[in-house]
Amino acid sequence: MLDMVTVVDVVLLALLSTTAVAILIMRHLFAVVALTGAFSLLSAGLLVTLDAVDVAFTEAAVGAGISTVLMLGTLALTRRRESRPPRLSPIGLLIITITGGALIYATPDMPKFGDPNAPSHQHIIPSYIKGSQDDIGIPNIVTSILASYRSFDTLGEVAVIFTAGMGVIILLGRRREDEHGYSEDGAAYPLKDKNKPKINDETST
Repeated sequence: MLDMVTVVDVVLLALLSTTAVAILIMRHLFAVVALTGAFSLLSAGLLVTLDAVDVAFTEAAVGAGISTVLMLGTLALTRRRESRPPRLSPIGLLIITITGGALIYATPDMPKFGDPNAPSHQHIIPSYIKGSQDDIGIPNIVTSILASYRSFDTLGEVAVIFTAGMGVIILLGRRREDEHGYSEDGAAYPLKDKNKPKINDETST
């Protein structure tokens, strides 16, 4: 009989697969953004079942929170629907199929979840536990890993979020695109100041 954790994992995996297929089929961009936020929340729930609560918090905050806000801000400047459905690339489909098959084929060779004899538990984890107390002096091991051992990785993640935020701010400062094209009047920060009086060339000379 399956335990409750396995049942939850199977349900979350099924929901993730259904959401991913819906994202591929959907042509309404607002619905796609909502589905991507739901996909991030489901991923966060799956990470919680894997005892990776810190990663789940990050996924929920960045994936379902910040990324959704940034994409909604970008939608303010674009059409609500995809202009044309993308054509299916046979080469791309073949590459994805081969890659997915290779990953599925290699999955049984991975150590079981929580196996104390796994290479990661025997090699790097003990040094993290010992070094967190002796070398870094941070009582929280997760904090010491994120802020010290994986500091460059964390810095890269912050840089990606910052770049995405700056990109959306720049887009919001440009023109708004509606169904008939670009409209300067609908921009959040118009490139031209409408309140500034026009200077006649004759009077200026």
